[in-house]
Amino acid sequence: MKALVTVKRVIDYHVRVRVLADGSNVDLSNVKMAANPFCEIAVEEAVRMKEKGWVSEIVAVSIGPGEAAEQLRAALALGADRAILVETAESAEPLTVARLLAALCEREAPDLVLMGKQSIDTDHNQAGQMLAALNGWPQATFASAIEQQGDELLVTREVDGGLRTQALRRPAVITTDLRLNEPRFASLPNIMKARQKPLDRLTPDELGVAFEQHVCLLGMSEPPARKAGVRVADVDELVNKLKHEAKVIP
Repeated sequence: MKALVTVKRVIDYHVRVRVLADGSNVDLSNVKMAANPFCEIAVEEAVRMKEKGWVSEIVAVSIGPGEAAEQLRAALALGADRAILVETAESAEPLTVARLLAALCEREAPDLVLMGKQSIDTDHNQAGQMLAALNGWPQATFASAIEQQGDELLVTREVDGGLRTQALRRPAVITTDLRLNEPRFASLPNIMKARQKPLDRLTPDELGVAFEQHVCLLGMSEPPARKAGVRVADVDELVNKLKHEAKVIP
């Protein structure tokens, strides 16, 4: 089984995000970048599948600037066999990402696409579902456990009412949730070996996909600062403030 795993370059989740002075976007100057945490979970799951003998080849894919090769090298160090960077300076919205991945699926013919359920920068949670729709493949989102049973994959999903397990026939798309696994750290020998693994670079034009913007970013601002809390003497004073000042109870 051949697995294609997506890796998105985002601002490191430890970094405090700053908004540009004109409010047009996020300030990316001198900011530490990293792989999207949900994508790291997808890479880890693909590596575990390979260790179990389910997967024979792992192809890591990223769409973004040339610097995204750094995150692909990290995926190679964790166990991916080769990588593909669809290099573009433009910001790709979910539908464009899905179209690029669909073109790659046609080119690579994977049996399974593993993706993080969402990226921590835009939080769209759309690309995986759109890819499955474009390919006409079955999908399972928010996966918290994956097992193999014959020719099918049994995926346990977290839903509002608890857990739901569904069977997928390959090829399929699975998006990963936080509880699926805990990503490992790459060892120094594997980091060195990753430098020798193939990393191909493509452009959207080579894949026959044109960038189309359906969503326009009008502005961005930081959330309002929270006011300091107030200590009350008793329950009656609390109820009075909730009723007359906060006006959250009748």
